[in-house]
Amino acid sequence: MKSDPKTEYKLLKARDYLESIAEMKRRTTLFLVCAFEIALILFVVAWTARANNESQKHAIISPPSCINNLGETVKFKNLNIKSANSASGMAKRDEAGEPIVYRFAYQNSPHALQRFIDFHECAHHQTGDVDLPHPPRNSPDHMMNESIADCIATLRMRDELDKGSEILLQSVINLMDDMRKVGFPDSTLNSRKSNILNCLEKQVTAQTFLDGILRYRGLK
Repeated sequence: MKSDPKTEYKLLKARDYLESIAEMKRRTTLFLVCAFEIALILFVVAWTARANNESQKHAIISPPSCINNLGETVKFKNLNIKSANSASGMAKRDEAGEPIVYRFAYQNSPHALQRFIDFHECAHHQTGDVDLPHPPRNSPDHMMNESIADCIATLRMRDELDKGSEILLQSVINLMDDMRKVGFPDSTLNSRKSNILNCLEKQVTAQTFLDGILRYRGLK
């Protein structure tokens, strides 16, 4: 029995059509699988980044003992500033006139830097800076006050903390990184780092150094 050419042609066309449909389904399935895998990868990456960011939060340490030049106990208060990328501090008197150190976003910085900031801000109370007229920012007198506070913080960390010198050196690394991110020039970073390292080598206690500052200022 001879086959009808027209029938064969239709059968071939039908088979080609079915095969094209099957190929389209295969490609669609493959596309959906790939799209799902890509979405899953992106989700994992985003989740990991978020987890890493959260893991960078640090526990806030207890503040050190701090007595100002008038014999008053200095309080420390934690403030969570969400926009802050690293810790910072401020020494002043609060609304009630009590000496205080405000600790901003301490959870965003390592323990070594938290300690250095605490001792540095405490030093501003110890030297009487808080109760003296504040010199213009970045003026020679202002920079001298900051250098003195850095020196007292350095000596206290060295002498009062277990492995204090090691903790101090780590805090300097953290401090330089933060200052660089903010945009301080290398000259400022190098000057501050040099002052801290020089103070670390001083053969004097923090109290002896502080007594000399207070006598020079007529506060003792």
